Amino acid sequence: MDPVLELLRLMWKVDHELHRLSKAMIGRLGLTAPQRLAVRLIGLEPGISPGRLAELLHLDPGTVTGIIKRLEHAGLVSRERSGGDTRRVHLTLTASGHALNRRRKGTVEAAVRRTLNGAPRGEVDAASRLLQRLARQLAAESEA
Repeated sequence: MDPVLELLRLMWKVDHELHRLSKAMIGRLGLTAPQRLAVRLIGLEPGISPGRLAELLHLDPGTVTGIIKRLEHAGLVSRERSGGDTRRVHLTLTASGHALNRRRKGTVEAAVRRTLNGAPRGEVDAASRLLQRLARQLAAESEA
């Protein structure tokens, strides 16, 4: 098969499996994979701004606002206004958010970690570089 078509086929399969596991995570954790990733990132950077979270997730700020609202409603995240500038908001995990942040079983993250742990470091680095180049090329194509 044409290598381009084969890579596209495999990326669609990974995308499909990510969505499938994300739906299963709703039943297991009460969160989708993007919500779970947001919790993990907030846990790694307590006080992170919604804008910075959007950058890290590669999502539109409006989409991240919806994710944050759902996490807040679930009692996992709290917004704290900045003392000097009430327009600025910082995100932190609640006690429930911290507990959920520690869970690993049944998550997309666990599957990725098992895959990376079983692969040679050079292979992981090469895959990361390839995905970064592909992401840049796709972004350039969409802007053209």
